[in-house]
Amino acid sequence: MQKAEFWIESLQLAPHPEGGYYRETYRSEDSYPFTDATRFNGPRSYATAIHYLLQGSNCSKLHKIHSDELWFFHAGQALKVHIFPEVGKASNFTLGLAPASGQVVQGVVPKESWFGASLVTPEEKNYALVSCVVAPGFDFRDFSFADRNSLLQKFPRHTEIIERLT
Repeated sequence: MQKAEFWIESLQLAPHPEGGYYRETYRSEDSYPFTDATRFNGPRSYATAIHYLLQGSNCSKLHKIHSDELWFFHAGQALKVHIFPEVGKASNFTLGLAPASGQVVQGVVPKESWFGASLVTPEEKNYALVSCVVAPGFDFRDFSFADRNSLLQKFPRHTEIIERLT
């Protein structure tokens, strides 16, 4: 199995503000106009895609975007994605190659949900390489980090996860 550094160098990944490493690999040329500013403020690409890598105890800090985000597992160790929706119960899915233990190779985070991720086994040498596809396409104008106290009040049974990912 390759090491994390191999993927970081080979795929030309750079540090991501939420944690981990990434590189945008696709952005559609065409876009939705979104003149209605209820959710989006201006046009958005039909879709975008990135490679994303987490290693060791690093995590993807809880954040949200205005679009659905699909996650696809490629290599490394299992990665758990935690989801805290505006309405409803917290949930999660684990990306990996062991379906008998509940792992999936693809998962989705619904739009407007707070979400973050970490390795199931956060040892220094471990990593997970995934891809994420966002539709309508990702734009940093739609990105915001979670407020720890607000999430703790709304989801008190998930204190450990929220504190670790904020």
